[in-house]
Amino acid sequence: MLDVRRGAAVRARAGDRAHYGPLRSVLHEGTDPVALARAGRDAWGLPDLYVADLDAILGETSANASLFRAIHKLGPTLWADAGVRGPEDVPALVEAGVDRIIVGLETVRGPGALAGIVQEIGAKRVVLSIDLHQGRPMVDTRAAWGTDDPAAIASLAIEAGVVRFIHLDLARVGTGRGVEVPAVLPSEGVEWIVGGGIAGIEQVRELARAGFNGVLVGSALHDGRITAGDLESMKLMGDVERRHPSS
Repeated sequence: MLDVRRGAAVRARAGDRAHYGPLRSVLHEGTDPVALARAGRDAWGLPDLYVADLDAILGETSANASLFRAIHKLGPTLWADAGVRGPEDVPALVEAGVDRIIVGLETVRGPGALAGIVQEIGAKRVVLSIDLHQGRPMVDTRAAWGTDDPAAIASLAIEAGVVRFIHLDLARVGTGRGVEVPAVLPSEGVEWIVGGGIAGIEQVRELARAGFNGVLVGSALHDGRITAGDLESMKLMGDVERRHPSS
């Protein structure tokens, strides 16, 4: 996972964007996001990369299409949050090579706009990020969604056609304190990816066993708390569980 601000990779911590500093990674010296993406591909072999374009999310600029094109050429499945507010923001991201368009609860105008995005590009390319801070939506969702309950918002999104979600509490991002996930989330027919404060590889294993379809990991990889060997062990664990599923 890479957070990009003013063209440089930054270290996200607790959602305090005004104080995000330059990213320091065990992978690569410097903050060039394309170089870091390339180094991550070579070191970890991960098939997916999540990029948050913080300038676009904050509404300061349009999406950084040139960055997305450069990362797309490296080969990973590119997931990008670029401050999508409605269907009109989607074509530029598709043209730039974004494979999975993250629609953040923080920025999308509401369930009607979300339904329009799904109709524009299809459910398989849309991911709704339930953006929280200490368990509560990062924006006042009552006017647009009629509720500030994350599970109820997810249910409305499912009605709008969404089949893939991210659960992300920014208050935990970069802290290593561990992910906190609500006990109740809609699960029938949808995928859930979780992130925010991953403590280490054992928590990744626990989340996999709990049935989550994916985990967002940033700081734990860049700090070296999760290594290439740890990731290889996760692949082996997945192979064993596919061959010998638990009853």
